[in-house]
Amino acid sequence: MKYLRLLLFPFSLLYGLVVIIRNWCYDAGIFKSYSFKLPVISVGNLEVGGAGKSPMTEHLVRLLKDQHKIATLSRGYGRETKGFIASTADSAATQIGDEPAQFKQKFPDITVAVCEDRVEGIKQLAPAHELIILDDAYQHRAVKPGFSVLLFDYHRLKEPQLLLPAGNLREPLVGRWRADVIVVSKCPDHLSADEQAAMAARVKPFPFQSLFFTSIAYQPLKNLKGDAVQQVIDGDTTVFILTGIANPAPMLNYIGQQSRHIIHHNYPDHHRFTLKNISKLADEFSACTAQKKLIITTEKDAQRLGEQELADQVNKLPVLVLPIGIKFLNEGQQQFDQLIINYVREHTTYGGVH
Repeated sequence: MKYLRLLLFPFSLLYGLVVIIRNWCYDAGIFKSYSFKLPVISVGNLEVGGAGKSPMTEHLVRLLKDQHKIATLSRGYGRETKGFIASTADSAATQIGDEPAQFKQKFPDITVAVCEDRVEGIKQLAPAHELIILDDAYQHRAVKPGFSVLLFDYHRLKEPQLLLPAGNLREPLVGRWRADVIVVSKCPDHLSADEQAAMAARVKPFPFQSLFFTSIAYQPLKNLKGDAVQQVIDGDTTVFILTGIANPAPMLNYIGQQSRHIIHHNYPDHHRFTLKNISKLADEFSACTAQKKLIITTEKDAQRLGEQELADQVNKLPVLVLPIGIKFLNEGQQQFDQLIINYVREHTTYGGVH
């Protein structure tokens, strides 16, 4: 498959030319980029697929929510609605997208909004908020954020950096210059100094950019309601894993360290689960003769499992959710957090504390 994608390289050259011209038009002021008086933080990546944007967005929310009235703004990928929507506790993934639904479930006291037009979304949120976090907005050049966090997946950095459709890059690597900080995500917990230097050589941060390394921090299992559960996985446990995410490999590796018996039901990123999908999972789970067995899914997938038409079947299954966070290597969290706090403090026009 990898070699077949290389046959698409001529199309990548054409795609790259279009992206370069588009970015030049924004940089030259031919296309309008809007700035805002309140702090706007963008989290994004250059590649398609997951690089840990949601865990990073959640880290920023935890860092700032107690001092500032904040809102997250996403496109709402995969939703069936259009326009600006401020979510409520009852908003489904079909209305706002799976990642915003996840944010709202975890942080019910903040504003979680979606709008495909980020400029319009910010205009609607700005009067009542002090800070806006844009999820997956690095290529949304119509907004000029005050602070940009750019993520690179550690494993993807080892691959050839080719543009779509031959590779996974949405824009050339030079586009990294717009970031204030660069984070290499999903690193091994123990990343040697030599490996860090090799990753830095791949990313090539500019002198004004700080470079950080993070790993995935898996958290205790929860049920679909978000409540913690006491569940032990050992070598005799058969684990059915249900995913519809861009890169399930880290999750498979993590659970594979605990159980020898894994059955993976794998679907494309943002896949909308059907009754047929759940029935297949239920039948295989029922047919499994293991004394100890369970089903694990991701937080993002759990939002799509909550759709009304699936509820009856899903509620009959012992589905557990594996939450993830991020862990900074090299004790870098304090420095990273301080960069964010300093930016927000310097650009906040309100009092800040509620």
